[in-house]
Amino acid sequence: MTTSLTLNNGVELPAIGLGVFQTPPEETVAAVAAALRTGYRHIDTAAAYGNEREVGQGIRESGVARSEIFIETKIWISDYGYDETLHAFDKSAGKLGVEQIDLLILHQALPSAFARTVGAYKALEKLLADGKVRAIGVSNFMPEHLTQLLEQTEVVPSVNQIELHPYFQQKELQALHAEHGILTQAWSPIGGITSYGQSARRSFDEPVILTIGEKYGRSAAQVMLRWHIQNGIQVIPKSTKPERIAENFDVFDFELTADEVAQIDALDTGVRGGPEPDSITLENYGMPIPEA
Repeated sequence: MTTSLTLNNGVELPAIGLGVFQTPPEETVAAVAAALRTGYRHIDTAAAYGNEREVGQGIRESGVARSEIFIETKIWISDYGYDETLHAFDKSAGKLGVEQIDLLILHQALPSAFARTVGAYKALEKLLADGKVRAIGVSNFMPEHLTQLLEQTEVVPSVNQIELHPYFQQKELQALHAEHGILTQAWSPIGGITSYGQSARRSFDEPVILTIGEKYGRSAAQVMLRWHIQNGIQVIPKSTKPERIAENFDVFDFELTADEVAQIDALDTGVRGGPEPDSITLENYGMPIPEA
């Protein structure tokens, strides 16, 4: 059973990691330590989450060697631009308490200031060349953003981390990833975002998923994570509850049939839960990222 994926530069990434988006700093240390003790070896954070310091503390408290752990974080748009992004690496590494970051990505495209986005990515290329990071990538980039980036830079992103769950599958974007050897990484992989706001459908209540789950004695979350893994997508479910963290990791000992995968593939509504990528501007979303 595949438990890791190989990035386009040969670096291996675990198939499943722990996400800490919106995890309060005071809960992050325990969640990270619990995940690592459970068997997770990939932690995904971001400068904008405000919990990089606690991720680093959780890693140290877990007792798992740093060399065994894959750390991913993201540069926020306020730190875009070549020199700014080089400094943003120092801020993140300092908070995490590490010298090298395994995967460093740009958190969003900044369509209204794309030259700054390109400058930021060129800084990632420099950090990669200098061995300060092992792989680089992007997040929430749409096809037009990726195409522009590829035209103006040298290193093809290793990943694009995007909203992806049974109700929102971004198949056109996934096809572009496949064409360029970019790994699709799913945030909100079990559709947690469908439980907030005005959403009429919660992925956890989806009859198709619940029926498949009953067959295998698995939760809706486990079925969705298994579906991603079988589709070659890397997942970063988030939870702060040790029992849920463990449940989300327990997806490597059963397999969905091709028909079951197709049934979940057919649930796509095309409705995004997160912000529209083109709405991301410094005016709307800019915020200072504190020093280390």
